Amino acid sequence: MVISAVGVLGEESFTPFLGDDLIVWLVLAMGGALLAGNLAAVLRPPARETRREGDLERAPVTRSLVMAGVGLVATIWALLSLLA
Repeated sequence: MVISAVGVLGEESFTPFLGDDLIVWLVLAMGGALLAGNLAAVLRPPARETRREGDLERAPVTRSLVMAGVGLVATIWALLSLLA
């Protein structure tokens, strides 16, 4: 039995993965990860026992907060785009 790819892709009811908003879902995921990761790095630095030679004692605060802000903007934009 051979299944034709033309028959599957040629259907009128074909919807892409996560619908037409795939890029918005990806921006939401990346923005949320950027926000959460940078805030976690600032608020809870690694314990001294787990640090290796050459690791920083704590994350650069200014850079981390700027990147968290970028993540916040991306997250808000994606949420508003999904809800609109």
